[in-house]
Amino acid sequence: MESEWGNALHITVFGASHAPELGVRITGLPKGLPVDLDALQTFLDRRAPGNGAGSTPRREPDRVVIRSGLTNGQTDGGELVAVIENKNADPAPYAAYRDVPRPSHVDYPARLRFGEDVDLSGGGHFSGRMTAAYCIAGGIALQQLSRTGVQIAAHLLSVGDVFDTPFDPVDPDPAVLTALRKKPFPVLDDACGERMRERIEAVQRAGDSIGGVIECIVTGFPKGRGTPLFSGVDSRLAALLFAVPAVRGVGFGSGFASSQMTGSAHNDLYCLKGGEVRTETNRHGGILGGITTGMPIVFTAAIKPTPSIALPQRTLNRKTGEQETLAIKGRHDACIAVRAVPVIEAVAALALYDLFLEETKC
Repeated sequence: MESEWGNALHITVFGASHAPELGVRITGLPKGLPVDLDALQTFLDRRAPGNGAGSTPRREPDRVVIRSGLTNGQTDGGELVAVIENKNADPAPYAAYRDVPRPSHVDYPARLRFGEDVDLSGGGHFSGRMTAAYCIAGGIALQQLSRTGVQIAAHLLSVGDVFDTPFDPVDPDPAVLTALRKKPFPVLDDACGERMRERIEAVQRAGDSIGGVIECIVTGFPKGRGTPLFSGVDSRLAALLFAVPAVRGVGFGSGFASSQMTGSAHNDLYCLKGGEVRTETNRHGGILGGITTGMPIVFTAAIKPTPSIALPQRTLNRKTGEQETLAIKGRHDACIAVRAVPVIEAVAALALYDLFLEETKC
């Protein structure tokens, strides 16, 4: 199974969670772009399974292998193909769920759409594991954007009811963003991060899972980019953000909180700073009418709790028509929001680099 996306930059994601490999094919990369494979691997390591609080015990090295598209460390103008081998696949436990769909999993609708033989081991092609392919393509896009002065960073804004310090949406410190991407647990306030870890470990011991919110910020992206409505910068970002399997909500700037504000409280007032038009606040999240304003792009993504939990749940046996009690076995994250942080950075980079290439060609 394959999934495709993109305009100027086109990606095709292929493979499955417990297939021999997964990967991505990328077309549209200009010739002669340097790609730092060590930096790309470091980026992939941030989302690799088996590391950190509440992470799945599945151990995968997630070593990226470039099969084509690079010559002497630079893009050669052809299709770039990169793969990751699944070294610790174990599809056996998932055979038990063929006739008893797991609550809040894709088991039932996937079989409606693709038939009874669709591979759903570990979620198959629908799995969050496929975001490793996003991180290959997004990691390359991040490198190219950084050479134009664009910086992208994300952190766990919350896990359950435990909150981190939010980004400064008006004048973020570049050094803080750089340091954040190197942290083993992606928060601005390490004390908050410790409380988050404790919360994750508590729900894991109870056989449950918990969701979270990721906040992402983009600095240095050119102002005046994007078009209204369907091709707006926020529309492009939202489309890719919702391609991350666990995302259940997206908000730009003040997001959902804006629905509880008055216009006078929500409006960002214009000013002149350093000879440039700016806004005193940034509740619009750097995008108005689908067009970038020059302020940092700021958005949040709500991540659902992992649906695979050890607690007993009721489901329906499709063969017998009777309800059954299901306790899911296997290897699962107690909080997938932790490993989703670099994934959100990756899809933001893909959306923005695609726009950058498209408008550069115009």
